[in-house]
Amino acid sequence: MVNSRSLRPWLMLRAIPGVGDAILLKLVQAMGSPDAVLSATPASLEDVGCRVPLIEAVRRGPDAQAVRELDRELETLQRRQITVLTYLDPQYPAPLKTIPDPPPLLYFQGSLLEDDRQAVAIVGTRKVSSAGRVLAEELARELAEMGFTIVSGLARGVDAAAHRGALAGKGRTLAVMGCGLDRTYPTDHGPLRAQIERQGAVLSELPLGSAPHSYHFPRRNRIISGLSLGVVVTEAAVESGSLITARLAGEQGREVFAVPGFVKAGNSRGPNSLLKDGARLVESAQDILDELLPQLDATFRERLGRRANVARPATQLGPEEAIVYDAVSALPQSVDDVIRRSGLPAAQVAALLLSLELKNCVRQLPGNEYVRP
Repeated sequence: MVNSRSLRPWLMLRAIPGVGDAILLKLVQAMGSPDAVLSATPASLEDVGCRVPLIEAVRRGPDAQAVRELDRELETLQRRQITVLTYLDPQYPAPLKTIPDPPPLLYFQGSLLEDDRQAVAIVGTRKVSSAGRVLAEELARELAEMGFTIVSGLARGVDAAAHRGALAGKGRTLAVMGCGLDRTYPTDHGPLRAQIERQGAVLSELPLGSAPHSYHFPRRNRIISGLSLGVVVTEAAVESGSLITARLAGEQGREVFAVPGFVKAGNSRGPNSLLKDGARLVESAQDILDELLPQLDATFRERLGRRANVARPATQLGPEEAIVYDAVSALPQSVDDVIRRSGLPAAQVAALLLSLELKNCVRQLPGNEYVRP
């Protein structure tokens, strides 16, 4: 729920003319808190780079009408049970803090968990084909069953399919909206939104009352990618919001994945262009998992291993996996021993050990040693 006392200074600062989100965050980061900004001397504000017009605006504070409006917003947040996280809150999603322009305030309904750090975004066109819808649902369901949180934007088409797939997989899903949380867009996704809130969260950086204007969605997309380890584009046109999300993902250091399609199909041109630019090709959820494995924390990998089927015999492994499998025995082996016995490069052995660990063929022990289970 909302702590009005701690949130009000943020809203007060944001209500000052000339203080957009970027300036708000810069000022709070420089001075430690919105209270410190609001009570700062002109000299202190000048020291952190403020010019005279902004200094004067901060010293005046928001006008009476703006204060009445923000107080009404605080009342509505309480009534609708909408939680607001500030950039300084410990519960603020850690991945978002790593992007160049994180939202200073994050509104949400539902729940945000630590496990949501292991997230994959699935995005694409609103005018999805039947096959594309099935594939998006399948990818989301399989990833959710592995334990990944699925992130998307609640739009029609691919977004809705991704959310529904995650829900079908009994997993978590996050929907990032391009309007205030007192609205649902599109309006017919009310039942889907309610399901998402029960198995995840609906989020927005926009204050209550914000309409779903077209210019909100490109900004919204940076949050979708920022919350995720990687972004998967299924079907999309070349000039689409999904490719904006993919570009932002690359700029944020996230992985970019694309599902190839028929070269003459308009909805395939987007992902195909991403593949030309170096995106990872995706045919199944396993392709995504294989690429993200090195980024997953040990606890998550351990859970993946428990979900996997019983260990496959070496005859069912790939040739290089079999070499590394043979280099591991019932007695603990250090990574250096496995590298020496396999004769493969160190980086390749590390990747293959991760793959074998997921398949329950080997187990990692303390001290970076490996053993067959």
